[in-house]
Amino acid sequence: MGFEIIEVLFRGICVGIAASITVGPVAVLCIQRTLSKSRRSGIVSGIGVACADSFMAIVAFFFYSMLQTQIEQYNTLLRIIGGIFVVIVGVYIFAQNPVPQIRRNRAGKTSLWQDFASIFGLTIANFIMVIPYILAFFAVFKVSSTDVGGNDVAGIFRAIFVIIGFFCGACAWWTLLVCVINLFRRRFRPRHMLTINHVAGLIIGFLGIYTILSTFFDIFPNVGH
Repeated sequence: MGFEIIEVLFRGICVGIAASITVGPVAVLCIQRTLSKSRRSGIVSGIGVACADSFMAIVAFFFYSMLQTQIEQYNTLLRIIGGIFVVIVGVYIFAQNPVPQIRRNRAGKTSLWQDFASIFGLTIANFIMVIPYILAFFAVFKVSSTDVGGNDVAGIFRAIFVIIGFFCGACAWWTLLVCVINLFRRRFRPRHMLTINHVAGLIIGFLGIYTILSTFFDIFPNVGH
């Protein structure tokens, strides 16, 4: 039993890492915050993504089959709303002036809670794209509700360890990414940060527009986060 739990936990970690390694709006935003704010802001943002992904992993793991009909029924509307939300975030980032933010950072007036809440909301807003993505990696690593579910206590514990592993794997990836990006942060000046905001805003906005267009046209495969 002990070895089985370790194996299930390891599979959960693998799914968490694999599902997090994507180039999408939240990844760009996490990098932008690390460079323009601080390592703490980047890590907290990454934890926000990990929490949102873990919540969606629970939904995907236990409830997706029950909700699949409703999700498919409103798929177009949900993708459009999610895409519009991403575009708004991109425009907001593009228009931001990093100099006042840098001054607030030096004065210790940054809000880590806002960083967490905003990126958590952005990730949840894209659930229509993220949940199938997570399900795909569950399949790749041979994790399914029938394997670890069931009504018995052991099955429930195995399911819990899958989610714990998923969360730990996601947190590990985002922490590693932020720490690597942070190595280059001190080389950037305010004018560089303005360029970063513009580039990040454009990329995030483009990904939002892509989401909307891909709803109506069969173009490239879905971008994760």
